[in-house]
Amino acid sequence: MKWRFMGVIMGITLLVLLVQDLPLSSYLRGVEEDRIITALERDAFVLGGRSEEALDAGDAEGNTTITNLAQTYKDSGGARVVVVDAAGTAIVTSDDDQNSVGASYSSRPEIAKALAGEISSGERFSETLGFELLYVAVPVFSGDSVVGAVRLTYPESVVTESVNRQLQVLGLVALVTVFLAGVVGYILSTTITRNLRLLRRATELIAAGALDTRADESMGAPEIRSLSTSFNVMAERLESLIEQQRSFAADASHQLRTPLTALRLKLERAQELVDSDPDAAAERIAAAEHEADRLVAIIEGLLILSRGEARVSELHDVDLARIARERVEQWAHLAHDGGVSVDYDGPRTLMIRAVPTAVEQIVDNYLDNALSNAATPGTRIVVRVVDAEKPRVHVLDQGPGLTGEQRARAFDRFWQAAPGHGGSGLGLAIASQLAHASGGSVRLDSRPGERGLDAVAEFLPALGE
Repeated sequence: MKWRFMGVIMGITLLVLLVQDLPLSSYLRGVEEDRIITALERDAFVLGGRSEEALDAGDAEGNTTITNLAQTYKDSGGARVVVVDAAGTAIVTSDDDQNSVGASYSSRPEIAKALAGEISSGERFSETLGFELLYVAVPVFSGDSVVGAVRLTYPESVVTESVNRQLQVLGLVALVTVFLAGVVGYILSTTITRNLRLLRRATELIAAGALDTRADESMGAPEIRSLSTSFNVMAERLESLIEQQRSFAADASHQLRTPLTALRLKLERAQELVDSDPDAAAERIAAAEHEADRLVAIIEGLLILSRGEARVSELHDVDLARIARERVEQWAHLAHDGGVSVDYDGPRTLMIRAVPTAVEQIVDNYLDNALSNAATPGTRIVVRVVDAEKPRVHVLDQGPGLTGEQRARAFDRFWQAAPGHGGSGLGLAIASQLAHASGGSVRLDSRPGERGLDAVAEFLPALGE
């Protein structure tokens, strides 16, 4: 992956340079041609100024001076020089072979245009020389009359060589740039792949069972650090879920073993007595049915608790006061049979947010505990709803209460204040799980100045409240 990443960076850099340099080479050629033509025009006018007097007077001695000047100009790296008179006849050339002096250049388009009083420049193929030329032809004026013309020609190959030299420099810069891009790509890819390898290693360790493995959130690019943070959040959540499942499995195994063993022993004893003592066998079977009912209750509680732990439900607006009144009405009849009154105290309506059925199950578990463990004939249970910053529901009983240590452990799974009373020890654990899933909390408080417990559940207020 490291080399592939580095190759991608170098390839992209090379592509960018090619896209940039190919049009640049054409641009450089145009700029170089314009520069040379501008310089030729300037030099041609200078030579034309020097030639004006000789052309106007037809002075042979002046021609010699111009010839020497033209030869010196050419030798210094300038262009080939041709000076013609008004008839287009060459009077001066910079060639070593002076046979061209006296030849007619009037058929040359650029010479004809210059003798007409116009500046001519461009490039054309020379049949005589056999290669492309850059040329400039300017008229030589004496007053308002054209007395001749000066033509300067430059091989196109000179322009090509100049452009190639510049392109060579650009090519060298491009190679250095690609090399540096490769170095930077190697450094970046090494850093990125190292952090990705560490993340992969952390993933493999978690897959192997090392659930406490975490990624380093302080190393790498911001994206890598963000990925490491997300990975750690996932790992913590996964560790928590697996620990919950392990705890659930351990608790379930422990709690189910006792009723299953008791059920088997009672059924075995009933089988032994069915022939010799049918009444005793019937008693054993009835006891077995009771154990079976207890077993069903434990299993149902475990399933509810498991679903509550796995649930990530959306919170809904519900009426805490209405639900509390409905639960009081449902439980009042059962409590009345035992001589216990169940009353409601609170507002007519109070909207909160909670997961579906959470309030019903919490209030039911609180009332069930209050009736099973604390209520005696003549006592009173009050379900009170309080409208506060965090809306609350209280279930107040008049039982013996619990110590501080007992209240702290009351929401643990399978914990019972008085073992053997017949409960599963899961009701308050289920209430706690549902409250936390709703963004709230639960607790058991003592009742100052009175006997009994105050079972409290707090919730989030509704969004519109």
